This record gives sequence, structure tokens and C-alpha cells, in this order.
Amino acid sequence: MRIVVAGKGGVGKTVVSGTVARALARDGHGVLAVDCDINPMLGISLGLGPDRTEEVVGVRQGLETGETPHEPTARGFVERFGATAPGGVRLVVASRVDRFDPG
Repeated sequence: MRIVVAGKGGVGKTVVSGTVARALARDGHGVLAVDCDINPMLGISLGLGPDRTEEVVGVRQGLETGETPHEPTARGFVERFGATAPGGVRLVVASRVDRFDPG
């Protein structure tokens, strides 16, 4: 199952996304949260805290500037650049998702 939360700024997308992700993980589902927001704060909503959230956001910045080498597969990207929040939700921060193949 894939759930996308999109819309106008300032309407609570991050809070809703974090709440749904945590609820699904609590029910035993594997959850991957992808934050593509220009101001990526989903890590805070998931309970990673400011420092760990900033580290995950820093990966996106490193990829954009070329300081961090790209990972060619979605699985590799999640494993290499993701963080696991309390409750088991896995989080990655990306500029955009052009194509997603979980393999």
C-alpha cells in the first residue's frame, strides 16, 4: 500500500503523515516515510528529535551539492540514508521521487 499526502502549505500534512505512519507501524505494518517537503520536518513528527532529523536532512543537501554520492537503488537509498524513528517507522528525506521501485 502507498499513501501520499500532498496539498497546500500549512494545512497539517506533516502532522497527519506522522500520525498515520506511527499508527500503521504500531499495528505491525512496515512503514517507509519519504519526506520531500522543502522544509522537511517529518522526522520531528515521528520522534527522531531535532539533531537526528537534521542529519537525515543533511543527506539530501549532500546529494544535491554532489558531496554525497548517489545510491542507484531505492532499497540501497533507504538502507544507506534512512533513519528508524521510535515505533519502527523508517524515514528518508529526498528532493523528489522520480521513480520508485522497492526492489
